[in-house]
Amino acid sequence: MTTAAPQHRKPALPPRRSDVDVDVVVIGGGVNGTGVARDASMRGLKVALFERNDLAFGASGNSSGMIHGGVRYLTYDPQVTESSCRDSGHIQAIAPHLLFRVPFIFTVERSRRAKLMLPLIDAFFEAYDRYQPFKRGKPHARLTPEEVRRLEPGIQADILGAMTFDEWGIDGARLCVANAVDAIERGAKVRVGYTVDHIERREGSGEVMAVRYRDRLTGEAGRLTTSAVVNATGAWAPITASLGGLAPGAARVRPGKGIHIVYDRRLTNYAITATTIDGRQIFVAPWENVTVVGTTDDDFYGDLDEVRATSEEVRYLEQGIARVFPAIRSARAISTTAAVRPTLYAFGPSEDALSREHEIVDHAVHGAPGLYSMIGGKLASYRIFAEEMTDILAARFGIGVRGSTHTSPLPGGDAVVDPFALAERLTIDAVAARRVVYRHGSRARQIEERVLRRPREAATVCACEPVIEAEVRYVVQNELARTVSDVSRRTRLGVGACGGMRCAARCGQIVAQELGLSP
Repeated sequence: MTTAAPQHRKPALPPRRSDVDVDVVVIGGGVNGTGVARDASMRGLKVALFERNDLAFGASGNSSGMIHGGVRYLTYDPQVTESSCRDSGHIQAIAPHLLFRVPFIFTVERSRRAKLMLPLIDAFFEAYDRYQPFKRGKPHARLTPEEVRRLEPGIQADILGAMTFDEWGIDGARLCVANAVDAIERGAKVRVGYTVDHIERREGSGEVMAVRYRDRLTGEAGRLTTSAVVNATGAWAPITASLGGLAPGAARVRPGKGIHIVYDRRLTNYAITATTIDGRQIFVAPWENVTVVGTTDDDFYGDLDEVRATSEEVRYLEQGIARVFPAIRSARAISTTAAVRPTLYAFGPSEDALSREHEIVDHAVHGAPGLYSMIGGKLASYRIFAEEMTDILAARFGIGVRGSTHTSPLPGGDAVVDPFALAERLTIDAVAARRVVYRHGSRARQIEERVLRRPREAATVCACEPVIEAEVRYVVQNELARTVSDVSRRTRLGVGACGGMRCAARCGQIVAQELGLSP
């Protein structure tokens, strides 16, 4: 969805000027911002992206990690379900190494209404089956209680039956990094750890003309001239719009906080749905080599840079899961994640009932031609959202090139690497090789080349994930990592059972060596 400027509002100057540093400045290094940077670079635009923290620092790196169709949106936002399913299929095609199947078991607990509801739920999932081919999902199946317990003995609730359906998991941080790397290789400038302090506009016309930025690590400041600015800062969108002198309401969102609990291992091979005390649907799911429980959805009024899960939220989720999957109470929780969704603003509906649709605001309607805000949306439909934004930029600059991000592989998605053969060639653990291949796809060969040149880089730095030294050095040199936290976001170093106690110090040494810093 796009909020377009009136047709009579035209840029005061020719759209593509030779007196600017870049055509487009993108603010925000989440999946939408990196997606736009990639698409715009592919179409020949000069692009610069600024991210004040790190790639995938916000919701993109702290979501449920699902490229899913949004089965629950089918009742009130069917267009979101369809676009998400279609885009899921495209993402699988361009980054096959990053996707993994997550089969769901949707339990139906025994109650007075359950016998009536079970066939209706069956019919509902039959409707969802129509979207499954878009994302290579299998059709649903209706299961008896006995069949459910044969699949997953840990389900101990008094159930009348269940439905199965398919979704897909993904590492959101790796998806952001892949888009950013591709944009860089196509000529974009991506600056991580840089904050934009001001968006300059011309007197009279109000047109965007430059951004002023600052490196948060060194304090170095600068100015970059541009013809367009894309505000892709998610829940920060109103704040970013105000940097251009606009009222925060010009890019209004309704921030919704969601948390997840992370457990130290796979507790099940199926995602299992459950219900909270207030009737919300939640889940426990295998995700890579851990288990996650999620998620909450609450209006958020706090500091967007200080979002934390509370003990009350953790107990709320655990209580709901334990009714169906009691083993969760004895499992070892090792961390939580928390982020804020930039949901489209609406006053009145409950958080669960808010639309997951996306919208592009052309701030020419607010007297700021060339400034755009991307609000709403979800991880599963990021690519189409970015394409819609880039279509608007292409029209503004008179570029007739159509988007091809749905067919052009992301870095690592162009070929298959056998992890077991890689493990044998490098004499490393097969699990370590498999994780490298998952994260980097065909570019695992570049990490292999490092080890062949320097065999000691095959040493394990993080045993929990695991992560080898060559990968740590690779992400610092090639993926914009500047701190141990940045390395962790790209490799999952330190997020396992030890919480970084065994690997953070060694990782810090490597980062310091690569960046020429004192240890």
